[in-house]
Amino acid sequence: MPETRPAALDEIDRQLIALLQINARESVATLARQLGIARTTVTSRLARLEKTKVITGYGVRLGQRVIDGGLQAYVGITVQPRSGKDVVRRLSAMGQIQQLCAVSGEFDYVAWLRSDSPEQLDQLLDQIGSVEGVEKTTTSIILSSKVDRGQPM
Repeated sequence: MPETRPAALDEIDRQLIALLQINARESVATLARQLGIARTTVTSRLARLEKTKVITGYGVRLGQRVIDGGLQAYVGITVQPRSGKDVVRRLSAMGQIQQLCAVSGEFDYVAWLRSDSPEQLDQLLDQIGSVEGVEKTTTSIILSSKVDRGQPM
């Protein structure tokens, strides 16, 4: 399988991506009109962006009403030296963890959680805190979303 190199993005690519982040279901004709380019150009650029993994998929964002009654939270996780691989393996088995990212700064990882109730969130935080190798967690509950251009990465 040929190796694909990261694509160099020009201004049109960046504008196309921004439009798709607002509405990934926008028609090629509408995108072309907004960008002032031909539909075939939009189609070929999308194909290139997908092939080079700049765009890795299209998804559905749930509205707040769907998750009402539920909670979302970000958890900063600090782990003991040389225990990251085991911690990631154990955390990836927890279905309520929507995303887990290695980060720089104060924490080693940040997890995005979704739970149905405060009690369920409390239990999940206890589970995360009791994972062997986890030293410390710091939780921030999401109160409202001010800008949402897609799911967290």
